[in-house]
Amino acid sequence: MSQPATPAQTVPTDAQKRAALRKHIARQLLLELILPLGAYYGLRAAGVNPWAALVAPALLTLGFLAYDGLRHRRVDGVALFTLLMIVVGTAVSVVTGDPRTLLVRDSWLFGAIGVWILATLFTQRPMMRSVARTIVTVKIGEAGYREWDARWDNDSRFRHNLRVLSAVWGAGFALDAVIRIVVAYSLPLDAIPLVTTLQWLAVLAVLISFHIVYVNRNGLKV
Repeated sequence: MSQPATPAQTVPTDAQKRAALRKHIARQLLLELILPLGAYYGLRAAGVNPWAALVAPALLTLGFLAYDGLRHRRVDGVALFTLLMIVVGTAVSVVTGDPRTLLVRDSWLFGAIGVWILATLFTQRPMMRSVARTIVTVKIGEAGYREWDARWDNDSRFRHNLRVLSAVWGAGFALDAVIRIVVAYSLPLDAIPLVTTLQWLAVLAVLISFHIVYVNRNGLKV
């Protein structure tokens, strides 16, 4: 007796890949940029003191990160690290009562992320190999990601390219941390969230531009 045919796995088209990636990026921008920044200035406009206006968006971010981890039923290392830094930074600011402590917290967060990224260069899982899982899976599914990641074991060029990308992102985060510290102690309090957001977008634009060019030139695009 013949066995029923197994349905072939649907391969996403380029348009579907782009749409899925745009949806993922839009969601990240909403949760990590628009809502926190909008919440801060909305609360300040309503007369809330600077400390509370900074803590509320942090708690909002913490809630979204926790929900995302529960929804996907796996612990994201980067999200967990971010949660930890938010909790520690908020606790320190409670003790000191200084709103600038919360702003400098972001500097320590970005600096620590940069150091962590650079440290992963000496492991079998440099940052870009881990972070790519979400993006590659969004575009071509779990099976596509496993096939993409399998290149690590037998393609030295692939390993080199992922380490180069990780090194550039790590250096970018470290540089951003230094800029944030200078800004946090140089500008009026209410100007700092907007200025640091704009300077981060500038740093991010440079990193993403390099990333796109490097990925396209070295056969990493999916």
